[in-house]
Amino acid sequence: MKTVSDINELRMQVKAWRQEGLTIGFVPTMGNLHAGHISLVTEAHKHADKIVASIFINPMQFGVNEDIDNYPRTMDDDKQKLNSANTDLLFTPTPAVIYPNGLSKQSFVEVPNVSDVYCGESRPGHFRGVATVVCKLFNLVQPDIACFGLKDYQQVQVIETMVTDLSMPIQIIAVPTSRESSGLALSSRNGYLTTEEKVIAPVLQKNLQWLKTKITEGFMNKESIDFIGLAKQAAKAIDNAGLTTDYLHVCQAQTLQPASEDDTQLVILAAAYCGKARLIDNLTVKLS
Repeated sequence: MKTVSDINELRMQVKAWRQEGLTIGFVPTMGNLHAGHISLVTEAHKHADKIVASIFINPMQFGVNEDIDNYPRTMDDDKQKLNSANTDLLFTPTPAVIYPNGLSKQSFVEVPNVSDVYCGESRPGHFRGVATVVCKLFNLVQPDIACFGLKDYQQVQVIETMVTDLSMPIQIIAVPTSRESSGLALSSRNGYLTTEEKVIAPVLQKNLQWLKTKITEGFMNKESIDFIGLAKQAAKAIDNAGLTTDYLHVCQAQTLQPASEDDTQLVILAAAYCGKARLIDNLTVKLS
């Protein structure tokens, strides 16, 4: 695996592959990699000849009260994992490379509506930072396909919307969430959990499963489904277990608008605090 931090080196390598007629797959990350990240590389290999991964802790997507300085940095371990997954090129730019004029003078990309709710409401400016850095990385790597994990369901919707709206010739491949045996979604933030917190954290996914069952049963029995009331029950159960719910909503799967009884493609979106860790998770519900 080749590692570069310079834009010109990156472009030269991608150009050489293009001249050979090879396709490019891309997996952007912020490092501190786990099995979920590696599953994205594995999936990318199914769709492209050469795989580029990036590690860049993006300052634009961190809010005022979010400590970027304490974000885990595990570059040596990350390189070993990517190399073992047969990654061809690792791009490791610094903030000075990505934002040479500083954040205050940086042009940005904004995806309205889908960015404004849920995590976007809890973390103002977060999805502007995500969309901007992903757009810039796409311009640098110019991949044919890019893989993103569905644990960050809203993020995937933001990126897919951006790619469609800006007519980017890139196929976005959403990869199912990797989980621990307990059901807890793999996340770099799980490292903040204490031993005791790791025992109760799976209650988030368990209550999403309960909510999905209730919605499915109501649909099968042709009952009127109270999405808001059921979501409140699930959130209360999560809070009673020792977490603190940030939000929990049942939404139409593509628009992320509140679900109605006419919708058959749904997603349950949730975020909750468990000690210092802010956990996010989701569950899709297909009614037919």
